[in-house]
Amino acid sequence: MYVSARSDYALRAMLAIAAAVRGGGGGGGGDGAELVKAASLAEVQEIPLSFLQGILLDLRRAGLLHSHRGAEGGYALTRPPEEITVGDVLRAVGGSLTTVRGLPAERAGYHGVAAGLTDVWLAVHGAIATVVDSTTLADLLDRESTDRAPTAS
Repeated sequence: MYVSARSDYALRAMLAIAAAVRGGGGGGGGDGAELVKAASLAEVQEIPLSFLQGILLDLRRAGLLHSHRGAEGGYALTRPPEEITVGDVLRAVGGSLTTVRGLPAERAGYHGVAAGLTDVWLAVHGAIATVVDSTTLADLLDRESTDRAPTAS
């Protein structure tokens, strides 16, 4: 698995929006959720705005975000952070989780002595899918808040 800048930026943006949901008291799903502006996300997460706008469009098309136009507009999650996985985000912006020579792992074909490689790549794909599909935005936000919690001396 190669984590592209696009995938990394998409996850960072989604986490920032999810954090706004929690901080703004919204429950996700767009009902009273805090709207986050693309320019604010770009600045806080240090992502080039023009690049981020394309990522946000992909996330919206995948049904993970919705947007509101206008001066009070911005982006919000379509579902609560507990229902959006890292895998959802990665697939929305990058397609297949694992590629071999630019093809999805299941399409990598071999013959002769290399025939067993297909099984290896499929196992790698399965292991990655298990991790990213069982980790939600909420899990990552909870981990971040735990990491920042004061410790007893």
